[in-house]
Amino acid sequence: MTTAYEPEITALLCVDLYNDFLTEGGKLYPWVKDIAEANDMHENLRTLVAAAREKGITVYHVPHHRWEPGDYQDWKYPSPYQLGAAERQAFAKDTWGGTFHDDFQVQDGDVVATEHWASSGFPNTDLEHKLKRFGKEKIICVGLLANTCLEATARIGMELGFHTTLVRDATAARSEEALHAALNIDGPTYAHEVLTTAEVIHALG
Repeated sequence: MTTAYEPEITALLCVDLYNDFLTEGGKLYPWVKDIAEANDMHENLRTLVAAAREKGITVYHVPHHRWEPGDYQDWKYPSPYQLGAAERQAFAKDTWGGTFHDDFQVQDGDVVATEHWASSGFPNTDLEHKLKRFGKEKIICVGLLANTCLEATARIGMELGFHTTLVRDATAARSEEALHAALNIDGPTYAHEVLTTAEVIHALG
């Protein structure tokens, strides 16, 4: 690994760090619980966010759409995942589940992108604009799920010209197979680096 993460051009993208994903009692927490615990995901996320702040790397919050009544009713082709999210009211607006976890609240100097409706944090949001507006060229992508929103965001980031890093133990998936596919099969086809938290921290100096 030879990448340097210069603070002035690097951003840490935190994808969908909601209570519904990260906390016991969250609607989607059972999906990721076993893998997240095996990865020590939560502690690694805390470590990366704290290190980014310490080094002057901007933290970007990349939030999924928060469910509201009527979502997708007039859509012609909502995806099965979107319909499933609506059925279980995942990340419902103005609820505990649709709130960023206490460890990952927005702080002064952070950037919050507009909510994405499908998997990627880029289409139909201001994420690209807010990255380029502040001169960010390198994105370190963490969060959930490894094979859906995280992969889609990171992949489109590469397509848009960003240097893209995935962090193996700062994500999770519903199965080991999905995690393996995201990090070991798909990831190396587009990501410039696929690292561990320890490797990222070392690169940050």
